[in-house]
Amino acid sequence: MATTGKETFIPRPLTREQVRDVDRRAIDDYGMVGLVLMENAGRNSAELLRTLNIHGRVTICCGKGNNGGDGFVIARHLENAGVDVRVLLCVPPASLTGDAKSNLNIIEKGHTPVIVPPFDWKTELAGSDWIVDALLGTGTQGTIREPFVSAITAINSSGCKVYAIDLPSGLDCDTGQPLGVCVRANHTATFVARKIGFDIPGSAEWTGTVHVIDIGVPRSLLENL
Repeated sequence: MATTGKETFIPRPLTREQVRDVDRRAIDDYGMVGLVLMENAGRNSAELLRTLNIHGRVTICCGKGNNGGDGFVIARHLENAGVDVRVLLCVPPASLTGDAKSNLNIIEKGHTPVIVPPFDWKTELAGSDWIVDALLGTGTQGTIREPFVSAITAINSSGCKVYAIDLPSGLDCDTGQPLGVCVRANHTATFVARKIGFDIPGSAEWTGTVHVIDIGVPRSLLENL
């Protein structure tokens, strides 16, 4: 059997600032493109969700930042695989920018069902097999406010299985504590490495089972953090 001569590399848990630094250096120092990182994150998250078994509609709840952009990529790849998908956009489409806006445009042109505000969260989530939480990312700090409070509350009361992207919306990346309200996930697909907050006692109540997702960041970048 061929061998590379290198052991499998498991990155150490990252802080919020280190997560930002990984993204910045991947783009600025290594010449990677944000859209490529988002594509890798969304595609690999979709593939993992499929291994967890999907037996009905997947409703993807998206915010306006990169976390929401990941959700749009997930929607596209699940739909390509024959999954019944719909997207609930927590904010007006006009508030999106950058890579997230680009990926929203793609699924809109592909006629993926996208529900925009205003709508009733409880009604739109009803009947889902899985809910994907792509509302808020690792940069979130301070007390969670509307419209995210209503979205998170509805997700938690839906009775559906919940799959969080990078971390459950409303969880502080560094402390592992909820910022008021917090999504309670069955599984969390986190990018590059675990977050330090995941190792705080009690955080598993919110994250469920944590899976580390590769997004193609060079190993040397992570080794030299």
